[in-house]
Amino acid sequence: MAVKCITNGNIILKDRVLQGKSIIYNEKIIQIVENNVLSKDIETIDVEGNYISPGFIDIHVHGAKGFDVMDGRIDGIEAISKSLCNHGVTGFLPTTMTMPVEDIHKALDVVKDSMEVEFNGSKILGAHLEGPFISPKYKGAQNEKYVLSPTIEIIKPYLDIIKIITIAPEMDKNHIFIKSMNVNKNMILSIGHTNSTYEEAMSAIEDGIKSATHCFNAMTPLHHRNPGAIGAILNSDIYCELIADTIHVHPALFNILEKVKGEDKIILISDAMRAACMKFGDYDLGGQKVLVSHGKATLEDGTLAGSLLTLDKAVKNMRAHTKLKLEKIIKMVTINPASAIGIDSMKGSIEVGKYADFTVFNENMDILYTVVEGNLCFRKEF
Repeated sequence: MAVKCITNGNIILKDRVLQGKSIIYNEKIIQIVENNVLSKDIETIDVEGNYISPGFIDIHVHGAKGFDVMDGRIDGIEAISKSLCNHGVTGFLPTTMTMPVEDIHKALDVVKDSMEVEFNGSKILGAHLEGPFISPKYKGAQNEKYVLSPTIEIIKPYLDIIKIITIAPEMDKNHIFIKSMNVNKNMILSIGHTNSTYEEAMSAIEDGIKSATHCFNAMTPLHHRNPGAIGAILNSDIYCELIADTIHVHPALFNILEKVKGEDKIILISDAMRAACMKFGDYDLGGQKVLVSHGKATLEDGTLAGSLLTLDKAVKNMRAHTKLKLEKIIKMVTINPASAIGIDSMKGSIEVGKYADFTVFNENMDILYTVVEGNLCFRKEF
């Protein structure tokens, strides 16, 4: 790959914003230099004073552009990949749902095959298994008919691609599954869709749970005499996914969560379903009818059914509803998710030797350019 340059921007690092510098890269970042030492012969993107961020990483996304991961279609994964790229996402985990095991296997087979294909879009980093190991009581928009107790046999053929498994720990007797999976350093277990008590949740965290799936949603709530799963999540050092669309979670909780967990443990996710980036109307989610209107996706009984969120909008919402510095919010869509799934040595921050994943945006959070492993995959038309 030819050597390229991105210049004249505010470069967002993990702890500060860097000015007056340019990034030299091919597939990976080669060096960061002063603007005035650039060669005129090098292919250059001039971002005209806008922000250069590490590429956004979405570790929980079901679909977009009319496609769902559970469709089990490579062209569907490609459409999702390209749609996410338009919103600054350079890497993502296609996320499954609670459906028949053969459907889950088909979806994971397609994810595995898609990882070998160049889509000129967001990079597939693995898979997130959300269901079937969940609580029937807190199933959310998933189908109770296909809920199962966790067993390694179901996922064994896919241990090389699964990065996250969402699990209701009370469904795992004696935490046999949790303990067995905890030895696998290439994936993490995430508590979610759970009816666990505070004590059950804390015990599961001690036995190996490393994250919480869409914190506050589909889990036992906080009560002063029964802290529930939320209490355990807040009283531990595990990561927390957050759907910052102001629909799934009241924006006042954005600040509260950051004060309790700190900027390094929050991961903004989209939890987007197939209607993301589409018009209002009727859609399907795991075989269930979903009504999409006024920015919200619900089942016919009113249950929230995933979101229509994109990560650029999540960042914008966090800026609007908190007083956090931009670089702190950006960590929640870059280095935090990368660290959670164990790829932070390669992705998640702008450092020499890491992949050249960049998201360029303006003050209004409009995505201007998306660069994935050195390739320009999106450029906003003006």
